[in-house]
Amino acid sequence: MTFPDDLAKAMDDYLQSQEAPPSLTTLMQAALREYLRERGFLREFRPLKITPAKKGSGRSDISQNHDLYLTGLNKK
Repeated sequence: MTFPDDLAKAMDDYLQSQEAPPSLTTLMQAALREYLRERGFLREFRPLKITPAKKGSGRSDISQNHDLYLTGLNKK
């Protein structure tokens, strides 16, 4: 990938100004993500947040047998 001189200089200046400069790949990925997100072509990343229930199910094997419980096959 090639860049015009003014853009290459701006990238170099930015990287040199950083105490711990990111790699050029990281810089380009961040810039492209921001560009595409602003134009509606990339959704904003939001980590999945699961809030545990205040009171548990009372069962101790849910993490191991979750598929059986979700299908209704295990009705202990």
